[in-house]
Amino acid sequence: MGGAATRKAGGTRAQIQTVALRLFAEHGYEATSMREIAEQLNITKAALYYHFASKEDIVRALIETMLAQTSELIQWAEEQEPGPVLRREVLSRWADIMQDQGLRMFRFISANHVAMREISPDKSGMSAQLKRLFEILTPPNASVADQLRARLSLVVINMVGMAAGDLNASEDEILAAARQISAELLPRGD
Repeated sequence: MGGAATRKAGGTRAQIQTVALRLFAEHGYEATSMREIAEQLNITKAALYYHFASKEDIVRALIETMLAQTSELIQWAEEQEPGPVLRREVLSRWADIMQDQGLRMFRFISANHVAMREISPDKSGMSAQLKRLFEILTPPNASVADQLRARLSLVVINMVGMAAGDLNASEDEILAAARQISAELLPRGD
């Protein structure tokens, strides 16, 4: 495939993932069909199946994207000088990764535990990445309280979709507040 065709195919895959995630979050994973995803995109089912063989493949692609972005963040952080500035930047970049799909991904994951377990039974990759991020966010010789603050600062970003489900606020307002709360939780130590 040439340059323009490759960009268009990559853009189509991303559009499929975005629309599918929205439908999964709104209607539930089980209640959403490939036909509905194709209709929302105004493409044929054949075109959809060209990019993804199943709903499971769409979810796997979403998870793989998140894992790759998290891996890049960790690699970047490991090349930086440790300290409070790095911890704030890591947290900000983590929020950017999580915000990429908005609150939909959080809501989808929290509402579809069974499907997530079946689609992605090996959580060791994400668990290992989160463990490494916790280490990066934790100052040396941190107290137990500061170790928890570091972990909670990261988890606040992840849990906002579930915690803010009934708030009368825009997605941007909710995510901005989560970023602020998350930053306030970071330990201050060096």
